[in-house]
Amino acid sequence: MVERELSDGVRIAQLLASELTGRELGPFADVTVTDADPDVEATPEGARAYAVTRGDERVATVFVQPERARVELFVGLDAATRAADDAGLRARPRAATPPALLVFVENGAHAKRVLDVFEAALAGRGTDPNGA
Repeated sequence: MVERELSDGVRIAQLLASELTGRELGPFADVTVTDADPDVEATPEGARAYAVTRGDERVATVFVQPERARVELFVGLDAATRAADDAGLRARPRAATPPALLVFVENGAHAKRVLDVFEAALAGRGTDPNGA
């Protein structure tokens, strides 16, 4: 039987939120999903679905588009960039203040892979030369 690939941005973001909050060890111990919009509707430019925090620090913001989710990471950018590359995820830096790494989560399987990026970012906190 062939399973249909999950490629709905809202569902991908929901799956990612479940994965992030379901892990309670290591760098995920204090990670929470905050400011969630339960009625978010995907837009082509990306609608804000929720923030990811550790303690009182915002680690990332997740946006939903019709066929994918987009994660904007704000910590451990160098480590996160390497992890995204290793996981085969499309990612690019966002030159702004604060600097960020955009990681594109194209389907449900990528939601699992992006956890490695979060783990690297959380563990790599403070290793970036720009202090992110």
